Amino acid sequence: MPDVISDGLRVLFCGINPGLMSAETGHHFARPGNRFWPALHLSGFTPRLLRPDEQGELLTYRLGITNVVDRPSARADELTRAEYLAGGENLVKKVLQIQPEWLAIVGVTAYRDAFGERKAAMGKQDRLIGDTRVWVLPNPSGLNAHYTLPKLAAAFAELKQVS
Repeated sequence: MPDVISDGLRVLFCGINPGLMSAETGHHFARPGNRFWPALHLSGFTPRLLRPDEQGELLTYRLGITNVVDRPSARADELTRAEYLAGGENLVKKVLQIQPEWLAIVGVTAYRDAFGERKAAMGKQDRLIGDTRVWVLPNPSGLNAHYTLPKLAAAFAELKQVS
C-alpha cells in the first residue's frame, strides 16, 4: 500500500493497517463504512469531502497518510503484537525521515501496542519523534461504533486547532 507522503507535512495521519478493500484499490480508508474522509472534512482539514481515490490531493493541504502495519487484513485484531512493534519501529524511521509537524495515529490501541504505551489516551501525547509531536485519534472504522461521525469530527477538529 503506497504512502501518501512528502516533506513539509503539517499532519501525517497513520492508520492501523490497510483493510482488504484498501489493499485491493490502493487507496487508504477505502471501505465505504469508514468515516476517515468525512471526519477529515467535517473537522476542517479539507475544504470538501474527498473520496479515497483522491487521496493524493491531501498533499496540497500538507496532509499525508501511512499505516502502522503494512499487512492488509479484514480486521485490525488479526494483527500480532510483533507486527505492531515492528510497525512502530518502521513508523519512527519514516517520521524521522520526513519530519511532519504532527503524527496522528488513528486508534489508541494501535498506538499503545506499537509504542508500548499501555496507558495512553486520546489526544496529545508526551512522546516526540525527533521534533514531530504525536496525537492519538479514535479509529474511524465503522466497527468503532462508540464514536459517531460527529464525535469523530470533533476529535479530529481538536488536532486541527493546534496543527
